[in-house]
Amino acid sequence: MDEKTAESVEKPPKNEKKASFASDVLTLAGGTTIAQILAILAAPVLTRLYGPEDFGVWALYISITSIISVISCLRYDYSIMLPESDKEAVNLLGLSVLAALAVTGLTVPVIWYFKAQIVDLLNAPQIEGYLWLVPPFVFVNGIFLALNHWNSRTKLFKRLSFSRISSSVSTTATQIALGLAGRPPTSAGLIGGSLAGQSAATFVLGGQIWRDDRNLIKKSLSWKKIYEGAVRHRNLPLIDSWSALMNSISWQLPAFLLSAFFTPAVVGFYSLGFRLLQLPMSFIGSSISQVFYQRASRAVSDGTLSTLVESVFRMLVIIGMFPILILTIVGGDVFTVIFGKAWTEAGVYAQFLSLWAFIWFISSPLSTIYLVVEEHHFGFSYNFFNLTTRFLSLTIGGILGSARLALILFSASGIIVYGYMCLKMMYYSGVKTSKALKIVFSNLVLFIPAGAFLAALKIAEINQTVLVIVSGLIICIYYLYILKSDKQVKEIISEFKSPEKT
Repeated sequence: MDEKTAESVEKPPKNEKKASFASDVLTLAGGTTIAQILAILAAPVLTRLYGPEDFGVWALYISITSIISVISCLRYDYSIMLPESDKEAVNLLGLSVLAALAVTGLTVPVIWYFKAQIVDLLNAPQIEGYLWLVPPFVFVNGIFLALNHWNSRTKLFKRLSFSRISSSVSTTATQIALGLAGRPPTSAGLIGGSLAGQSAATFVLGGQIWRDDRNLIKKSLSWKKIYEGAVRHRNLPLIDSWSALMNSISWQLPAFLLSAFFTPAVVGFYSLGFRLLQLPMSFIGSSISQVFYQRASRAVSDGTLSTLVESVFRMLVIIGMFPILILTIVGGDVFTVIFGKAWTEAGVYAQFLSLWAFIWFISSPLSTIYLVVEEHHFGFSYNFFNLTTRFLSLTIGGILGSARLALILFSASGIIVYGYMCLKMMYYSGVKTSKALKIVFSNLVLFIPAGAFLAALKIAEINQTVLVIVSGLIICIYYLYILKSDKQVKEIISEFKSPEKT
């Protein structure tokens, strides 16, 4: 590690509580669990209130806001955890908020003057009436990102858990209420629910931070320090923001190109399939990612990054591989049973995307390693390659007139690109490729008997409901086996039950 990196990595304050990585993850995951359960339980209700086209328009709205939101703070939010001094970090928080205000301000005229072009490009006239809601969403999401990184610095993850629960409750309640009130329900209910949920999360987290940290914030903010922070971390907006923008665009490409080549209904099938696939994957993954970035920043200076990364990688594989491989076999059946025959195509899309989702799941939390070791140029080149391959995959499928082929190619390119990124992060952290492959293979062996059994049931054309129930039971048995037999999992549970004291 060079001298510059060592200077930029935050050292732990002397008075910091010594909580384990697992304890922080499980604390954060507690709120995430409740939020995800609410979203999953609400899904069958929403699919009966809203049609595929409504989901498609909602997906396009979320895609537009997501692209802008990822650079809403000009990536200055990622600098909040780096300084040793809390006073310096406060000014970076202030800088992030100012950046969110500026980006939101620029969004308004762009939406106003290019509304017609956006509608034509997406081949979705249904979204025109909702574009005015883009700037408010970008603003509240930008503020949330800044507060989120400050909260990670303070390690008070219970605050974030509460905000996630508030977001899920607000989103679900608003979408169901507007869906029941609509005659008939329209995309406005889904979009309004998303805005309500993000606003609730931002308000709740902001209120808790202001309650606990307002004295530090008030006495530390300085225009001079904010300017110095902007200059010190200028590589974030100048280099990493472009990388993040390309990454965000690449994530939203399926919605845009499926809409352009096909119809909003196809986007709706993709949206539900990917959303339900992503929810359980991000249940633990997002919590690990949140805590991992904070811990990795310190592990670099401590010389323990390789140990941390290997441990986290193994846990991600244990959590994600088995259920995802099950879904590759019974995905269409699951969606048919839970959401009705009208949504079977969404289940087929989920099957196509599942293997890629697993690679994404294990690599996404580790992707911040290149920021920790300040290899910003890797992020730019990687995301450019990711964007290019996704665009080509979806365009080929669109030109050939097959949404299924487009998603198969999209998934295949994602497996290759994210697999490469995962191995590169291992290289940066000092973990040998052979160790990573050994972990994957050992967990694949556990799946083979279960996969063969389910495949046989499917070939025998067993009742779909029975097949889904059996699949769920097999997954439960797998996790019970892991809880009882895996040493690392036992240590995590032990740490959470008996956290270290100061």
